[in-house]
Amino acid sequence: MAAGSARELLRRLHDVMAARTPTQAKLDQVVGLIAEALESEVASIYLLRDGMLELFATRGLKQAAVHVTRLAFGQGLIGTIADQRAVLNLAEASAHPHFAYRPETGEELFHSFAGVPIVRRERVVGVLAVQHVQPREYAEVEIEALQTVAMVLAELITAAGLVDEDASAARPRNDLPMRIAGIRLVEGMAQGVAVFHQPRVTITQTVAEDADEERARLAHAFVRMREDIDAMVSRAEFAGPGDHDEILETYKMFAFDEGWARRINDAINSGLTTEAAIEAVTQAQRIKLASASDPYLRERIHDLEDLSNRLIRIVSGQSGTAAQLGLREDAILIARNLGPAELLEYDRRWLKGVALEEGSLTAHVTILARAMGIPVLGRCRGLREAVQDGDPLLLDTPSGALIVRPPAAVLQSFEEQSALRARKQEAFGRLRDLPAQTLDGVHIGLMINAGLRTDLPALEMTNADGIGLFRTEFQFLVSATLPRKGRQVALYRDVLAAAGTRPVIFRTVDIGGDKAVPYMSDREHPEENPAMGWRALRLALERPGLLAAQARALLEASAGQTLNLMFPMVSETWEFAEARAIVEDRRQRLAKAGIPHASHVRYGAMLEVPALAEVLDELLPIVDFLSIGTNDLTQFLFAADRGNPRLADRFDWLSRAVLRFLERIVRACDTAGVPVSVCGEMGGRPLEALALVALGVRRLSITPAAVGPVKAAIRTATLETLRAAMRDWLATPGTNIRTELLALAARESIQID
Repeated sequence: MAAGSARELLRRLHDVMAARTPTQAKLDQVVGLIAEALESEVASIYLLRDGMLELFATRGLKQAAVHVTRLAFGQGLIGTIADQRAVLNLAEASAHPHFAYRPETGEELFHSFAGVPIVRRERVVGVLAVQHVQPREYAEVEIEALQTVAMVLAELITAAGLVDEDASAARPRNDLPMRIAGIRLVEGMAQGVAVFHQPRVTITQTVAEDADEERARLAHAFVRMREDIDAMVSRAEFAGPGDHDEILETYKMFAFDEGWARRINDAINSGLTTEAAIEAVTQAQRIKLASASDPYLRERIHDLEDLSNRLIRIVSGQSGTAAQLGLREDAILIARNLGPAELLEYDRRWLKGVALEEGSLTAHVTILARAMGIPVLGRCRGLREAVQDGDPLLLDTPSGALIVRPPAAVLQSFEEQSALRARKQEAFGRLRDLPAQTLDGVHIGLMINAGLRTDLPALEMTNADGIGLFRTEFQFLVSATLPRKGRQVALYRDVLAAAGTRPVIFRTVDIGGDKAVPYMSDREHPEENPAMGWRALRLALERPGLLAAQARALLEASAGQTLNLMFPMVSETWEFAEARAIVEDRRQRLAKAGIPHASHVRYGAMLEVPALAEVLDELLPIVDFLSIGTNDLTQFLFAADRGNPRLADRFDWLSRAVLRFLERIVRACDTAGVPVSVCGEMGGRPLEALALVALGVRRLSITPAAVGPVKAAIRTATLETLRAAMRDWLATPGTNIRTELLALAARESIQID
């Protein structure tokens, strides 16, 4: 739809709704205008009435269905759009699993269907849909036109009194306690009052009177927003190198994207106000990103919405947020989502925690919160409806809960748990300078897993024996392009400097599959099982330039030192040999060029794919060390997704199958004289760590937080007792090893909690 015709449609819609004619007549004219403008055989408007989506007006369906056809949220295509706040674009409507045929409409004649939600104050109040006889997918420009019309309709039907605004009014205060479940994004416990982050500004005028004036408002807002972001990013506490610099660089790239500004100007030219134009473009981009196969791109929705909200607030003169108004007491921030820049604006003295309706482990705001030491709970459904400004809150991310308006008994229990947690940490701290040694004198190496610069201080805090797994993919995941060599070298040098004389094992990038990056994605071949797909070493061998570039950065960063390099997800011996050859080729090139590089390279493999265990006789003679990745290995052994709660009871690290499998690997490594370690969650649990030690594992690489508890368990255990018991349990069919190990720990006074 051209800008001129779009502008004319918006003007005519506005004129119709402003006219002194009956409401039904207005809506009948509106669907006629929409059908004409989009050359559609059907145009229909469904509005929310008494909790149901009722057909209020149509051009093309049977008029007898008006005010008769009603659908619940989630029912049929219309209900699906309303329930999911999503756009549907279907060449064959009846093929959709939620299609619900209503004979009174006569819609059996029409094949194609497109529909968008009508949203008012973040609440779906209706659905706008079009249909055609011929099967066809609607063009992107047509969907964007529908979204623009839906936005204008939301304002016009509200002004005409067709939307019940009572549901948007202030709710009576609820003083009852409530527990809201969520997922732990950043570890921690916090107490404070609820403070709402600035909600999205309500757009009250969508049709512009003067396009030139709107473009000038937009230009001014962009200048102001970019100045604010530059000032914020240059703050002293975030000016130095760190993981956050990649995040903020990507965020700035969005803010300074001229294509984004151009699309908003195009929307203004179609007749929208600046605020409405920003929202229209954001909606269109949100749909594109949400449907992207790349998790990285989907996560950028939060950055986009952060910037759009910021821009709309500047344009509308409503730029005050809870951060700008200032926190005055310990607070838990409540929001649907946050962008990284929004979090940085809050005073860290008073911000104790964050609770989000959305959020994810890889979102930029999560990564920044982890660096800032702020606990975050995500995926809290119904959060903003349940919590009211000023409510007392308890944030308990280890338990995955937000306690709202806690009663005195719960508050006391929380404070006791916090105190107990602090005492335990203090007790673990006293073990810092003591060796992880069993009562019969066997030393167990405890190393930490890391992947961020912010993880490095944990080496000194825990006095760990080194870094047993440094995940190098973080830089690749947060960057919009392949990270420059200089950035990679600087990171790896910082890691080695922090470790000093302690060893560091670098794992080459494990990207692809469920950790896709935009510059390495394969959109033509979407992954049905990403954890088992085109990822890690498989991707690196198909794109050898990626591995060669990373190898050069690691070799240069390790100049004059030994580089411990480990390849992830090796499934066959030839994969390891080929990857090692790529690194060796890069090392020889650096030597010929006279560029300082690692004096020696030790090569290792991660055993995560069960198939590799069947060729250890071929692999062990050519590796320097082996590391067992228990997270992926166990889910592959059980064919059970470890993230699926319905399969949680199938995923037991102390099952006889897992322990027998691990024992076979450890025995083979011992025979070959190859050091073997375990990295993954299994080694970070005291009870499971005892089982691994009993199997013969002498080095664990675990999270920093697990070092204290695991060391306490090891120092109170006798290895020979564990080994003898484990031999009997594995040899006796039907033994519940978890139950037996718990009983042994109790008898022997082994500290496991």
